[in-house]
Amino acid sequence: MSLEALNTRGETVVHATALVDPEAELGQGVTVGPWAIVGPRVRVGDGTDVGPRVLIERDTFVGEDCRISNGAVLGTDPQDLKYQGEHSVLEVGDRAAIREFATLNRGTAATGRTVVGSDCLVMAYAHVAHDCVLGNHVILANAVQMGGHVVMEDWVTVGGIAGIHQFVRVGAHAFIGGASKITQDVPPYCRAVGNPPSLLGLNTVGLERRGLAEEVRSALKLAYRILFQSKLNLTQATARVEAEVPPIPEVLHLLAFIRASERGIVT
Repeated sequence: MSLEALNTRGETVVHATALVDPEAELGQGVTVGPWAIVGPRVRVGDGTDVGPRVLIERDTFVGEDCRISNGAVLGTDPQDLKYQGEHSVLEVGDRAAIREFATLNRGTAATGRTVVGSDCLVMAYAHVAHDCVLGNHVILANAVQMGGHVVMEDWVTVGGIAGIHQFVRVGAHAFIGGASKITQDVPPYCRAVGNPPSLLGLNTVGLERRGLAEEVRSALKLAYRILFQSKLNLTQATARVEAEVPPIPEVLHLLAFIRASERGIVT
């Protein structure tokens, strides 16, 4: 009989070959598969499935109803030469799916934590580096590689084998094409692809799927044309958007994101 068949929300099942540290905390209905290792000061939320050969090294908090697949590695030391063994954590939200052989490191003294939000999908062989912060509903396709301190807002999608430079910010609802090399910030609601990357318009399919109203999408289209398809520089263009585009929250967020950029914006 499988572990899944034995398990209910009210009981926890740990395979005989798994190792669970006495300092670890397992919620109700957690399943820990064969040869998995759950280290000290790890908390695993109710209903989460820790698959075979998973390593959750230490100081990691996993939410409820997550699925961690074969060979995934969570909560290992940051790959940063400045790291000197200071306490840091990895936080994973509810209903996250971490697929085969993905690697998620803890933070460093810079922020103290790495964060993956709720309802995220981290596909096989993807890497979430130290001090990264992923919002909710983020999708990283196979073998996406992230440097440290990357910030991805809610509903970002990144195509397979894309590389994201450290300290890059990716705005809400943005889409990054596969095999892209991203060294500058990707503005919210936009599509970026290539090496070097360029913008290919709004993420119209994603915005429609997520139910953004027609008037919101129309305002974003007008803002996009002024910001990225006019002959104005970004300083001039943001001022023109403020003067000509309805000040809805999505447009204001787009402008604030651009103005806060320290690495420059993909255009």
